[in-house]
Amino acid sequence: MQNTHDAAPNITKDQQLANSIRQSVNAENYVQTTLQTDERVIARVTDGIYRQPGSALRELISNAYDADATEVIIDTDAPRFQRITISDDGHGMSPEALAHLIHHIGGSAKRSQIGKELGVTSNSDPLRSPKGRRLIGKIGIGLFSVSQLSQSFQIITKIKDDPFRTIATVVLKQYSDSDTKPNENGENTFESGKVTIWRERANDTATHGTSIILTKIRKQAIDTLRSADIWNAVDQAEQSADEDSISVDAPKYHIGRVNFGQNENELVGTSDLSGEKKFDHLPWDQSDTPTEAFKKLVEAAWDEIGVTTPNPKLDRIFDYYLNMVWQLSLAVPLPYVDGHLFSLTKEETSGKYYSLSNQPKGHASELSEESTSPATQLGLTAHKESYGHFNVRIDDLSLARPIKYRDLPQTQNAITHPLIFIGKCDTYASPHPAEITGGPLAFEAYLFWTPKIAPVDHQGALIRIHGSSGTLFDSTFMKYQVSEQTRLRQITCEIFVHDGLDGALNIDRESFNNAHPHYVFITKWLHSAIRQLATAQKKYAAKLRETNRYSNREESITQIQQVAQKAWRREHDDMVSAPPTVALTDGDIFESKVRTDSFRFPKQEIIQPRPNKRTLKTAHQEKIEEEKIKAIIQLLASYGLLEQLPISKQKSLLREIHEIMIAAES
Repeated sequence: MQNTHDAAPNITKDQQLANSIRQSVNAENYVQTTLQTDERVIARVTDGIYRQPGSALRELISNAYDADATEVIIDTDAPRFQRITISDDGHGMSPEALAHLIHHIGGSAKRSQIGKELGVTSNSDPLRSPKGRRLIGKIGIGLFSVSQLSQSFQIITKIKDDPFRTIATVVLKQYSDSDTKPNENGENTFESGKVTIWRERANDTATHGTSIILTKIRKQAIDTLRSADIWNAVDQAEQSADEDSISVDAPKYHIGRVNFGQNENELVGTSDLSGEKKFDHLPWDQSDTPTEAFKKLVEAAWDEIGVTTPNPKLDRIFDYYLNMVWQLSLAVPLPYVDGHLFSLTKEETSGKYYSLSNQPKGHASELSEESTSPATQLGLTAHKESYGHFNVRIDDLSLARPIKYRDLPQTQNAITHPLIFIGKCDTYASPHPAEITGGPLAFEAYLFWTPKIAPVDHQGALIRIHGSSGTLFDSTFMKYQVSEQTRLRQITCEIFVHDGLDGALNIDRESFNNAHPHYVFITKWLHSAIRQLATAQKKYAAKLRETNRYSNREESITQIQQVAQKAWRREHDDMVSAPPTVALTDGDIFESKVRTDSFRFPKQEIIQPRPNKRTLKTAHQEKIEEEKIKAIIQLLASYGLLEQLPISKQKSLLREIHEIMIAAES
């Protein structure tokens, strides 16, 4: 084996490796080296790999979480968005940690030994923060996600007991192939940006945390945050004189809009009935606390059911800003606005709980305890994460996960309450090495079935890794192939991954490598869970229909009997007497003389069996028909008509009446 570093120092690394390759004759003399990242890859990263302005805020919130912050405060300057500030009370960065961040973009100190030395990870576990949180960040590009919003920003950071705070101004360069320049070894390099750093004495040595201040926001980002495309479309539709032009509705709730003309930062308002100028339309009041305001935002989405649309969609209810806030609240580690489903009992959700099987052809089994949470019954842990000690406030809103599990609107569906399927997988057994399987995998999950999901954006499966997610709900349920379109639109699913799947997460944390073994395993597990849900839901719905049929049948029978009783009592002028009893028996019977207090007929001679296959539905129909025939016999007896006919004629008459009943129904 040859060492690739033995070559002369005045030649490039590429030439060193090439010389070693030329000398590697025969397999015994192989060359071993490592893959390295080109500068242009890092340049592309700092130039912006994220899709939306909200992605940048998500990454900065995640950084604060990894720094053990308990609070993140974001001021967006909405609706103008000229300056955005993100502040947290995390550990802050020492000069050493900041230096490593600047010189090692894409080489995060997290999840490594150097993280402990820099104070950004736990002393005992490089996968956890100093206070024990499972780390979200992985490769060290989160801070530079701000390039989606601005090419220049300022970092103000301070660690506890440091008498100084550190300030850094960063100006990122826009990537261009023409900007690469050869270095002294002839290699093309790219300068990602300039950083100016200094230290200032702090007023309070005990304070700690980091603030990111964004100025000179990109015009494209400003237009997106201001919902410029929506408002322009609304204006064009209003100004169009063409009667055939498509009507464009303004979002029902919005933060206000600015003038896109000469005075582009001037707010545009409308006058209400009192003549007062109003610039925004929000579902909360100015007097509401940030927590109350966010709850009202969530309720606003649910309140749209049956008011403006049976299937509310976020981008039709909210402008971009409110939609972004909603997506952020889904993405970052936060408590649920309505409580974690694993902690809610059957009494609290009015739902029916099932435990999912991990066997290939397993079946879901119902959990019987009504006053005990599924977490206690199944030994779940996802609800125990420390999200309650992490608060994120954006302007007037204190975020929480906007998923409701109780007090849901009633529907006309046969099943009126939720069906909740919960499962977990603690081990990922495989005879193959970790390089092939991806290593250990552990997760917990739920599938929440309810007749109506609101907003429709929550129809699908959402994967969280250590409480965080950059993806949205996958409405295909990871490409579930079986035709269950109606049922899939009635399911919200979350998968909480405790161990593994990190390797399947793409660099932007907004998508997965579908070929990764962990992703493939979870896909198969989810598809099995959906099949179990469908089987249990169909079985339960059939049981309810049977119960409802029986209840409806008994009600119909009572109404039929009341008609016969009313006629008998009227004709006999006796309000307490009852009509004669009627029996339709199986098999032959002894045809005794007809008496006024009892009638007996062979059932098969009166009611002809249906030619089609007998089902529960036809069985119910036959029962109703039998009761109708009995009531008709009593009705005829009330008027003294049966006694005038011989028994053979009575049978013929009743059989033909039954045939008419069937003919009328068909």
